[in-house]
Amino acid sequence: MTTSKVYIETFWQIHRMIEEAGLQPGDRLPSERELADRLGVGRSSVREALRALELLGLIETRRGEGTFMKPFGDHQLIQLLGSFILQGNREKRDLIETKVLIEQICLQLACERLTDEKIERIKREEHTYHSFFRRIVEATDNYLLLRIWLVLTDFFKHIYTLTLPSEFYEQMWVALQKRSCEEAIAMYEQYVNNPMTKVMGL
Repeated sequence: MTTSKVYIETFWQIHRMIEEAGLQPGDRLPSERELADRLGVGRSSVREALRALELLGLIETRRGEGTFMKPFGDHQLIQLLGSFILQGNREKRDLIETKVLIEQICLQLACERLTDEKIERIKREEHTYHSFFRRIVEATDNYLLLRIWLVLTDFFKHIYTLTLPSEFYEQMWVALQKRSCEEAIAMYEQYVNNPMTKVMGL
């Protein structure tokens, strides 16, 4: 096997190991030597694979401490892909349409699954558009929806900035407290979807 193939295979082996171990942001990875012994490859291949993971923003190396997982939202891959993907109006329209559909689905699920305690916490917090909807998506208890939403949001930030008035959060809190999905969706349409699509001309 050529050196490049060994490095690529090592990259995916480390990636699988991270997933199987369930490593979370802040968790420490095994050392280069441990990874080389575990995977049966040379330390140079491990070093190149780790360098690629670090370039993508998946991990970070702290001098004297080791290598650690980074938060999902810090991935540089999103910024890199965004500069290539979001070139035309069609791509921007598709992104916004997908994000809107997912946020509406998450609002529906949140109305069913939010506990009184979480609703009170949302009320007490200061919010931006994205911090508010992160709470909503987290309330669905669906990790895949959260991962998809985080990726879409990172792309979205490159093309549009949305600021919502305080009355949106106040009215949305009332709707969530009442578990009224219809009211929550209506406010989403009024304050988020309609202004966003109008300004973008999509």
